[in-house]
Amino acid sequence: MDFKKIYYQPIVWWSCQVGLILIAGFFLVFGIQLCIQAYSLDDPYFFILTFFSSNLIILVSVVILIGLVLNMISVYRILNKDEKNNT
Repeated sequence: MDFKKIYYQPIVWWSCQVGLILIAGFFLVFGIQLCIQAYSLDDPYFFILTFFSSNLIILVSVVILIGLVLNMISVYRILNKDEKNNT
């Protein structure tokens, strides 16, 4: 399979990946801040809701970050292997 045809416009693909990583990083920071602020709540019901929702935000953000980074690493390795084989 020729990955250069799939990723023909590398600037667009890499910039989209970086943009998605920045968005996932924003939600990771937002989830951490929400988790910290949950401890200042007085009502136990609101604490439980805020705590678990912040942990869900953190979990989803970390999984998306890991997936994007691993995808970028695998594409980078495949493109470099193709370039080494062509030269």
